[in-house]
Order: sequence, then C-alpha cells, then structure tokens
Amino acid sequence: MGRQSISFTEPNDEWLKAQIESREYSSKSELVNDLIRQARKQQQEIDYIRMKLEKAEKSGFTKDSRADILGQAKS
Repeated sequence: MGRQSISFTEPNDEWLKAQIESREYSSKSELVNDLIRQARKQQQEIDYIRMKLEKAEKSGFTKDSRADILGQAKS
C-alpha cells in the first residue's frame, strides 16, 4: 500500500477528527480512502451518464411516441 503525507486545512482536519471520534471510522487513513472510493464511484457514474448522453445526441431525432420511448427505456 502506498504511503503519503498530506496536509489538511484546519476545518477539514477538525471534521476528520470528529468523524473518528464518532467512531464512524477508526483512522484518518480509513476515512480518506473511503472518500476517495466514493469519489471514484461517482466519477464512474458521471462518465456513464455522459457516454449515454453523447450517444443519444448523436442518434438524432425520433418520431417515437412518449410511451414508446418510455417502454424502450424500461426494457
């Protein structure tokens, strides 16, 4: 596992300490790793949505009804 040294602003450091004191996490490292995992997952979701939007934009217009489009989306 890689080891890093990072600095936090005072408000961020206080927030980290509060999370550990509440026993939500056992260490700052565990908390920071969890935050990074969440950010990575969120970025994957954003990338997926962006890809779907780009695909939709390139597909052009449709003459399908609203019900048809909804049916296609559900399938």
